[in-house]
Amino acid sequence: MRIGDYFIQQWRMRVAARWVPEGSRVLDIGCHQGEFLEFLGEKIAPSAGLDPLCQKTENGTRHRFFATEFQENLPFETGSFDVVVLLATIEHMQEKSTIAKESRRLLRKGGYIVITVPSLLVDKILAVMLFFRIVDGMSLEEHHGFLPADLPNIFVPEGFKLKKQQKFQLGLNNLFVFERL
Repeated sequence: MRIGDYFIQQWRMRVAARWVPEGSRVLDIGCHQGEFLEFLGEKIAPSAGLDPLCQKTENGTRHRFFATEFQENLPFETGSFDVVVLLATIEHMQEKSTIAKESRRLLRKGGYIVITVPSLLVDKILAVMLFFRIVDGMSLEEHHGFLPADLPNIFVPEGFKLKKQQKFQLGLNNLFVFERL
């Protein structure tokens, strides 16, 4: 990871962390190597992360990590999480309605799903940054031209209310927070 990647990641994590209440149990979908759960530290209860590229199984005894793709019927009890996060992840995934359905099952009533997703312009900017080796970029070919504005149409019909939508990182990234009804 280059300095540019690190800077963007840290900024994204700070924005998302504001929506994670103290003591929450968090499911980080697309956790990479658990950076966000480690960033939250002692603020959260023992939590879990999923990522097919994850190489860890645990972080001390606090968090568990699973080297797996997101799927329906994950091995967690219904309502077992307070927050589900997808940081720079959902644009890489094909079955977004499945994510909404399974997140609803996994979240307790009133829980949050916190999503960051880049604007379409980011792919062009990252191509230039990759050329100059400012960033490594991760799986850019998987963005599939996803439009962030489509997220409410995916999550609201599955029992979520849009709580917050904002642009950050100079308008190049988007935060969406949905509350489970």
